[in-house]
Amino acid sequence: METTNQPDLKNRFDSIIFDLDGTLWDSTANVAQAWQQAKQEVDFVKEDITQQTVRSITGMAYDAIFDKLFPYLNEEKRNTIKSICARHELEVLNTKGGELYPDLKETLSYLKDRYKLFVVSNCQNGYIETFLRLNDLEDVFMGHQCYGTKGQPKYQNILDVVNDHELKAPVYVGDTQGDHDSATKAGVPIIFATYGFGTTTGEPLAYIDKFSELQNIL
Repeated sequence: METTNQPDLKNRFDSIIFDLDGTLWDSTANVAQAWQQAKQEVDFVKEDITQQTVRSITGMAYDAIFDKLFPYLNEEKRNTIKSICARHELEVLNTKGGELYPDLKETLSYLKDRYKLFVVSNCQNGYIETFLRLNDLEDVFMGHQCYGTKGQPKYQNILDVVNDHELKAPVYVGDTQGDHDSATKAGVPIIFATYGFGTTTGEPLAYIDKFSELQNIL
C-alpha cells in the first residue's frame, strides 16, 4: 500500500486511541511460546500453537479466539485452556515482552506533546499494563481499556474512553478490519497501519506503512 500524498490531519484531533497488537508492538512469537506451554499441560488440544496461529487471531476478542481455535472442545475444556493460556501469556510477556515497532518511543514522545493518548485492545486484563510497564510508557498514555475489563466489544471500549475522558475529536490507529469496523461503529475515524497483521476493505482517513509516519500527518 503506497502512502504517498498522505493527507495533512494536523490540528484536526484532540486525542489518539491506539490498538496494541500489530500497531504498537508484535508479541506473537512470545504469546505462541506461552500458549504452546499451556497446550502441553492438557491432553485434549490436538494441534501445536505457532506464531502464525497467534497472528491469525490477533485483534479478536479474547473469548472468541478460543472459540475459533478450538471449536471441537466443549465449553469447560475451552475455558480451561483459555485460563492456562492467559496465565502463561502474562508470565512470559512479563519477562520477554514483545517487539516494539521502529521509532515507536520517539514518535509517541512527539505525539504526547500534541494529543491525549490512549490504548484500546481486545486483550485480557493485565496485558496493556505489561506493555506499558516493560517499555516505560505508563506516563505516555492517559488511559486504556480492554476486552478483559468488562467483556464488551471493542467499539464499546472506544466509546467508553471517549466518554470517560470527554474527548471531542479522537482518531483511532489500528491494523485490522475489526479495528476499522469498531472505530467506525464508535463514530471515530481511523488511520490504518499497513505494517500490522491485517487489511481493510474500508476507507480510512490515511494509511501508514510505518509508525513514524504519524509525525508527518498528525
